[in-house]
Amino acid sequence: MLDKILCVDDDPITLMLCKKVVEKVEFAKEIITVNNGEEAILYFDNLLEERITNENIQYPKLVILDLNMPIMDGWEFLENYIKKGYQNIFDSTRFIVLSSSIDPYDINKARTYPVIGFLSKPVTKEMLENLKLQFL
Repeated sequence: MLDKILCVDDDPITLMLCKKVVEKVEFAKEIITVNNGEEAILYFDNLLEERITNENIQYPKLVILDLNMPIMDGWEFLENYIKKGYQNIFDSTRFIVLSSSIDPYDINKARTYPVIGFLSKPVTKEMLENLKLQFL
């Protein structure tokens, strides 16, 4: 079981479903939800500040990320995450893209980031059970 998972999506129903399914398959002890990429970057900014005083702070080992969001979309989030050097600081964090469409362009683009999978919405128990096996 992971300590933390971060779900990033602008749709409250998707966030609620993600949280419920993660809890049901006992994938993580804590599920953090944010509404867009900007909130996700702020979350990691805050973690970095906390890490200065607490080296053993727990951070998400998995981020379930929507691509199409207002304010800052998933691609902009990934660019900012890398630009800030967070892939080196939070080096065991991996990303799963959760999208309503499986566009071959997006799948190929995701391969240029620390994305380990591309799933179609809605998230299901079976999807997360299979994903959980990769982390155990």
